[in-house]
Amino acid sequence: MTRKTPTKIKEVKDDYRLKMNWNKNFSKELQEKINEAQVKIALQIESLENIALENQAKVLQAFNHAQISETHFAPSTGYGYDDLGRDALEKVYAEVFGAEKAMVRPQIISGTHAISTALFGVLRPGDKLLYLTGTPYDTLMEVIGLTGSGIGSLKEWGITYDQVDLLENGEVDFTQLAEKLTPDVKVVALQRSCGYADRASFTIERMAEMVKKIRELSQSVIIFADNCYGEFSEVLEPTDVGVDLMAGSLIKNPGGGIAKTGGYIAGRSDLVEMCGYRLTTPGVGLETGAMLDTVPTMLQGFFLAPHTVSQAIKGAVFTAALLDLHGVVTSPRWDEPRTDLIQRIALNEKEAMITFCQEIQKYSPVDANVLPIPSEMPGYDDQIIMAAGTFIQGASIELSSDGPIRPPYILYLQGGLTYEHVKLAVCQAVNEVYYQ
Repeated sequence: MTRKTPTKIKEVKDDYRLKMNWNKNFSKELQEKINEAQVKIALQIESLENIALENQAKVLQAFNHAQISETHFAPSTGYGYDDLGRDALEKVYAEVFGAEKAMVRPQIISGTHAISTALFGVLRPGDKLLYLTGTPYDTLMEVIGLTGSGIGSLKEWGITYDQVDLLENGEVDFTQLAEKLTPDVKVVALQRSCGYADRASFTIERMAEMVKKIRELSQSVIIFADNCYGEFSEVLEPTDVGVDLMAGSLIKNPGGGIAKTGGYIAGRSDLVEMCGYRLTTPGVGLETGAMLDTVPTMLQGFFLAPHTVSQAIKGAVFTAALLDLHGVVTSPRWDEPRTDLIQRIALNEKEAMITFCQEIQKYSPVDANVLPIPSEMPGYDDQIIMAAGTFIQGASIELSSDGPIRPPYILYLQGGLTYEHVKLAVCQAVNEVYYQ
C-alpha cells in the first residue's frame, strides 16, 4: 500500500505556526537576544526541574503517610473542633518541612502576620530579639517598634531589639554576633530572602552555617527563620538544618497559586504550641479554628507547589539572562544558585523602573487595564510601585513586580504560575524599555 504525503495538512500547520509567532513585532535584535538567553540557561532549567522532582517526591510521600482522602475535604465551622482535614494538612506540612509540628491556618493573613505571630508567641517582656541578617523586611519594622506609632509592637510589650549589620559584601558578621548574643537574647532571627535590601538572599547552605555559629555560642537561644519566598526553591528547608521555628505565607510558594489565604508556622512542637496560643487563646491553642472550605485548596496548592515554584524560578532565570544581555545588573545572576523567588533588577533610572513595572501589569491576566503608579503604602517609608495582576490579591507566587522608588531604582520581580507567562511579560517589558 502506498502512503500518501499529507501536503494539505502540512501547509495548514505551517500557516498556523506563522500566526502563533508571539514575538513577531519585536526587532530582530531583541528576537536574537531572547533566543540567546534561552540557550544560555538550558543547564539551569534542567537543574531546577530536578529540584522540583525531588520536592514533589517529598510532598507525595507526606500525602501518602497522612493518608489524605476525600474525608479530609469536609469543611468545618464555628469552633472547628475535631477538624480531621486541618490535622492532616498540618501533618503533611510538618513532614515535608522536617519539623516536629506545623500550624497551617486561614486565620493567618500574610507572611508578616505569620512572622509576627511566631515572635509574639515565643518572646516575653524583658526578652531580646536579635536579627542576624541585618535590617528586616520593611513591614516588620512596625511589628518590632522601630517605626510607626509603636502601638501593639514588641517594643510596647517590653521586648527589646538589636541587629547584626551585614558586612559590606552582604555576608553575616559572625564577630559582631559573638558580641551581641548576650544572655537576654531569647530569639535570633534569620531572614532568608533579601526583601528590599541590597544583598543576596541566603541559601540553605549559608543558613546552616549561621545555625552552626549560633549554636557554638548558645544552646538555648531560639533560632527563627523568615522563610517567605523560599519554600521549595531548594531541596532542603531551614528546619532541615537546625532552625527551631520558621514561618511563611500560603499566598507565596507553599500555596501553589491555589490557596486563597493563610500562613504557616513550623518547627519544634513546644514552640508551635506557644504560637498557637498567640493565634487563638491560652488554653485553646491549636485545638480550634474553623477551616471552612479551605483545606482542599491548601492541600492541592501544597501538592502543586514544587512545580509552581520551579516555573516561577525558571522565569526569574530567563529574566536575568535576557537583562544581562542588555547590560542590566541583576541579582542573582542567571548562572547563580537560587534560594527564593526574588529577582532583583537594578534599572538605575526612575522612568525605566516605572515603565518596566507598568508593562508587567499590562501583560497580566487580571487588571491588565490598570496603570501602576508610585504611591504611599502602609508599612513602607518610600513610595512603592507595584504590578500585581493576580487572581489572588497580593499573591507573590503569581507574577508581580514592585519596589520602593529610591535610588538605585531596584525592581523586585517575583512569581509566575507558568514559565510561559513570565517570558511573555518580561519580553514585552524589555521591548518597551530598551527598543521603543
